[in-house]
Amino acid sequence: MEPGGEGLAGHPFVVAHRGASAHRPEHTLAAYELALQEGADGVECDVRLTRDGHLVCMHDRRIDRTSSGSGVVSEMTLNELRQFDYGSWHGGRPTDGDGADTGLLTLEELVMLVLDFKRPVKLFIETKHPVRYGGLVESKVLALLHRFGIAAPASADLSRAVVMSFSAAAVWRIRRAAPMLPTVLLGEASRFLGGGAATTVGATAVGPSIGTLREHPELVDRAAAQGRALYCWTVDHYEDVRFCRDQGVAWLATNHPGRTKDWLQNGLTGAGRD
Repeated sequence: MEPGGEGLAGHPFVVAHRGASAHRPEHTLAAYELALQEGADGVECDVRLTRDGHLVCMHDRRIDRTSSGSGVVSEMTLNELRQFDYGSWHGGRPTDGDGADTGLLTLEELVMLVLDFKRPVKLFIETKHPVRYGGLVESKVLALLHRFGIAAPASADLSRAVVMSFSAAAVWRIRRAAPMLPTVLLGEASRFLGGGAATTVGATAVGPSIGTLREHPELVDRAAAQGRALYCWTVDHYEDVRFCRDQGVAWLATNHPGRTKDWLQNGLTGAGRD
């Protein structure tokens, strides 16, 4: 399940963007557990460093949008961040239990969830840039993956983790330190993704948004000609899922993993389309 040409052989693999984030609060255990139950082939997360050096799953620089608290992730300790709830803002918060499923999620906890699951699921880790701690983010990610024995897979095809970034320098840092680990160079500009940047940093895949891919569908063939896969984000609508399948996209990230899997497995017949 390495980001390769899998989409050409059948259908794209489905990656749960921040978990099943349409139905559960993003980046929470609840969101990822639902994504796994819904059959996601991969799960995606964004990571940031806390003030005391812990990797947490968080998209924004600040916690204001997705928590009951306020502040900058990199200026707070893990314990300080754990004081807040990360689910009450979302209409899909689970009502059972003590609310722990919507607490702060660390990357270590997410890796454990994915590796312990009953079937192989690939973890796509996006490092955010620019950030206060620069390249330390990639170093910490690699150290964590080494601890779990998944930073140096026997082959890229067998890797359980993929590291992604909009920063070419970040991708290069990963590629240089862990050459067998698959990497995705993310971007919005087709000239950037279709040019020499991915080759320069050794990315194994490129990752345009669905909007960019719609405007430049040639990116799929261009990537394939360079031996790269294509990872597309964020693909939520029926017509866009069909477009990705028809273009030969290998991996598509979606907030609706269950629905997207159903569409693809049913041959995109239109049942349940949005």
